[in-house]
Amino acid sequence: MTGTIETWPESLGVAQVRIARPTDRLAEVVRFYVEGLGLRELYRFENHAGYDGVMLGLPGAAYHLEFTTHVDGSPGAAPSAENLLVLYFSGDAQMHGAARRLGEFGVEPVAAENPYWNENGGLTFPDPDGWRVVLMPRPVF
Repeated sequence: MTGTIETWPESLGVAQVRIARPTDRLAEVVRFYVEGLGLRELYRFENHAGYDGVMLGLPGAAYHLEFTTHVDGSPGAAPSAENLLVLYFSGDAQMHGAARRLGEFGVEPVAAENPYWNENGGLTFPDPDGWRVVLMPRPVF
Protein backbone atom coordinates (compact mmCIF):
# COMPACT_ATOMS: atom_id res chain seq x y z
CA MET A 1 0.00 0.00 0.00
CA THR A 2 1.48 3.34 -1.02
CA GLY A 3 -0.51 5.68 1.21
CA THR A 4 -2.38 5.86 4.44
CA ILE A 5 -6.10 6.31 4.88
CA GLU A 6 -5.54 10.00 5.61
CA THR A 7 -4.08 10.53 2.11
CA TRP A 8 -6.65 8.53 0.15
CA PRO A 9 -8.81 10.62 -2.15
CA GLU A 10 -12.40 11.36 -1.15
CA SER A 11 -13.65 9.38 -4.14
CA LEU A 12 -12.14 6.51 -6.04
CA GLY A 13 -14.16 7.42 -9.11
CA VAL A 14 -15.93 4.04 -9.11
CA ALA A 15 -19.03 4.23 -11.30
CA GLN A 16 -20.50 0.79 -10.66
CA VAL A 17 -20.08 -2.22 -8.36
CA ARG A 18 -20.77 -5.81 -9.43
CA ILE A 19 -20.64 -8.83 -7.16
CA ALA A 20 -20.24 -11.97 -9.26
CA ARG A 21 -20.22 -15.65 -8.49
CA PRO A 22 -20.67 -18.94 -10.32
CA THR A 23 -23.54 -21.38 -9.94
CA ASP A 24 -24.60 -24.70 -11.41
CA ARG A 25 -28.25 -23.79 -10.70
CA LEU A 26 -28.67 -20.59 -12.71
CA ALA A 27 -32.44 -20.83 -13.26
CA GLU A 28 -33.11 -21.65 -9.58
CA VAL A 29 -30.82 -18.87 -8.36
CA VAL A 30 -32.45 -16.31 -10.68
CA ARG A 31 -35.91 -17.36 -9.49
CA PHE A 32 -34.84 -17.03 -5.83
CA TYR A 33 -33.47 -13.50 -6.28
CA VAL A 34 -36.11 -12.22 -8.73
CA GLU A 35 -39.37 -13.88 -7.68
CA GLY A 36 -38.38 -14.43 -4.05
CA LEU A 37 -36.49 -11.28 -3.13
CA GLY A 38 -37.87 -8.94 -5.77
CA LEU A 39 -34.69 -7.96 -7.63
CA ARG A 40 -34.98 -7.32 -11.37
CA GLU A 41 -33.21 -9.03 -14.23
CA LEU A 42 -31.08 -6.29 -15.77
CA TYR A 43 -29.16 -8.18 -18.42
CA ARG A 44 -28.64 -11.73 -19.66
CA PHE A 45 -25.92 -13.20 -21.86
CA GLU A 46 -25.41 -16.62 -23.37
CA ASN A 47 -22.42 -18.57 -24.65
CA HIS A 48 -19.72 -16.00 -24.05
CA ALA A 49 -16.65 -18.27 -24.14
CA GLY A 50 -18.78 -21.05 -22.62
CA TYR A 51 -20.40 -18.82 -19.99
CA ASP A 52 -24.05 -17.89 -19.57
CA GLY A 53 -24.96 -15.22 -17.05
CA VAL A 54 -27.62 -13.02 -15.57
CA MET A 55 -27.22 -9.66 -13.85
CA LEU A 56 -29.77 -8.80 -11.20
CA GLY A 57 -30.39 -5.67 -9.21
CA LEU A 58 -32.47 -2.56 -8.90
CA PRO A 59 -33.01 -0.53 -12.08
CA GLY A 60 -30.89 2.61 -12.05
CA ALA A 61 -28.73 1.48 -9.13
CA ALA A 62 -24.96 1.48 -9.52
CA TYR A 63 -24.59 -1.99 -8.04
CA HIS A 64 -25.82 -5.41 -9.07
CA LEU A 65 -25.29 -9.14 -8.73
CA GLU A 66 -24.03 -11.35 -11.52
CA PHE A 67 -24.50 -15.10 -11.58
CA THR A 68 -22.69 -17.17 -14.18
CA THR A 69 -22.62 -20.78 -15.22
CA HIS A 70 -20.08 -22.50 -17.43
CA VAL A 71 -20.59 -25.34 -19.85
CA ASP A 72 -17.96 -27.36 -17.92
CA GLY A 73 -19.54 -26.68 -14.50
CA SER A 74 -18.68 -24.30 -11.70
CA PRO A 75 -16.72 -24.40 -8.46
CA GLY A 76 -18.38 -26.13 -5.51
CA ALA A 77 -20.67 -25.04 -2.72
CA ALA A 78 -20.71 -21.88 -0.64
CA PRO A 79 -17.52 -21.56 1.41
CA SER A 80 -19.12 -20.90 4.82
CA ALA A 81 -22.21 -19.75 6.68
CA GLU A 82 -20.56 -16.35 7.11
CA ASN A 83 -20.40 -15.50 3.40
CA LEU A 84 -23.40 -13.20 3.38
CA LEU A 85 -25.33 -10.88 1.14
CA VAL A 86 -27.12 -8.48 3.48
CA LEU A 87 -30.13 -6.56 2.18
CA TYR A 88 -31.31 -3.65 4.30
CA PHE A 89 -34.98 -2.78 3.79
CA SER A 90 -36.72 0.50 4.47
CA GLY A 91 -38.87 -1.13 7.15
CA ASP A 92 -40.29 -4.29 8.70
CA ALA A 93 -43.20 -4.60 6.24
CA GLN A 94 -40.93 -4.66 3.19
CA MET A 95 -38.59 -7.18 4.80
CA HIS A 96 -41.42 -9.47 5.87
CA GLY A 97 -42.93 -9.26 2.36
CA ALA A 98 -39.70 -10.64 0.90
CA ALA A 99 -39.54 -13.30 3.63
CA ARG A 100 -43.13 -14.31 2.88
CA ARG A 101 -42.39 -14.68 -0.86
CA LEU A 102 -39.38 -16.87 -0.06
CA GLY A 103 -41.57 -18.97 2.23
CA GLU A 104 -44.00 -19.48 -0.66
CA PHE A 105 -41.08 -21.12 -2.52
CA GLY A 106 -40.49 -23.41 0.44
CA VAL A 107 -37.39 -21.51 1.60
CA GLU A 108 -37.31 -21.29 5.38
CA PRO A 109 -35.07 -19.04 7.47
CA VAL A 110 -32.01 -20.59 9.09
CA ALA A 111 -30.11 -19.55 12.19
CA ALA A 112 -27.43 -16.99 11.45
CA GLU A 113 -23.90 -18.02 12.38
CA ASN A 114 -23.29 -14.58 13.91
CA PRO A 115 -25.99 -13.73 16.52
CA TYR A 116 -25.79 -10.02 15.59
CA TRP A 117 -28.21 -10.53 12.70
CA ASN A 118 -30.91 -12.25 14.78
CA GLU A 119 -30.47 -9.83 17.69
CA ASN A 120 -31.15 -6.91 15.34
CA GLY A 121 -34.28 -8.32 13.67
CA GLY A 122 -32.65 -10.03 10.71
CA LEU A 123 -33.80 -13.17 8.94
CA THR A 124 -31.29 -15.40 7.16
CA PHE A 125 -32.19 -17.53 4.13
CA PRO A 126 -30.05 -19.92 2.08
CA ASP A 127 -30.22 -19.44 -1.69
CA PRO A 128 -30.33 -22.55 -3.94
CA ASP A 129 -26.52 -22.85 -3.77
CA GLY A 130 -26.39 -22.52 0.02
CA TRP A 131 -25.09 -18.94 0.03
CA ARG A 132 -26.83 -16.98 2.74
CA VAL A 133 -28.92 -13.85 2.32
CA VAL A 134 -29.71 -11.79 5.40
CA LEU A 135 -32.82 -9.62 5.31
CA MET A 136 -32.58 -6.68 7.73
CA PRO A 137 -35.60 -4.51 8.55
CA ARG A 138 -33.73 -1.19 8.34
CA PRO A 139 -30.33 0.29 7.60
CA VAL A 140 -27.91 0.61 10.53
CA PHE A 141 -26.41 3.91 9.40
